[in-house]
Amino acid sequence: MITFLMNEVDGHLNVKLEGDLDIDATEIINEKISIMEKYKAVNINFASVPFVDSSGIGLLVHLVQSMDEKGVKITISDVREDVMAVFELLQIPEIIGKDVIV
Repeated sequence: MITFLMNEVDGHLNVKLEGDLDIDATEIINEKISIMEKYKAVNINFASVPFVDSSGIGLLVHLVQSMDEKGVKITISDVREDVMAVFELLQIPEIIGKDVIV
């Protein structure tokens, strides 16, 4: 189960995810996408995300691409080392843009 905590700061949205980004989480996050579209910049904090499966990767790629199309700048911060290793293995930084993961 994932929790999705949002906090607005100076017109930017900070999102903190807590839990696994898996098939169960995709429905929860998909429900929040319309909220994120209202901001010019959104940072997603991954500090409390210990695991990402293929459905979570797909959601992440879709989220970044759809927000980019709407003019919303997405950044992903505080990715754990083991999750980042999976991202790099799957070449996620190249797919979503190297400047997205900070």
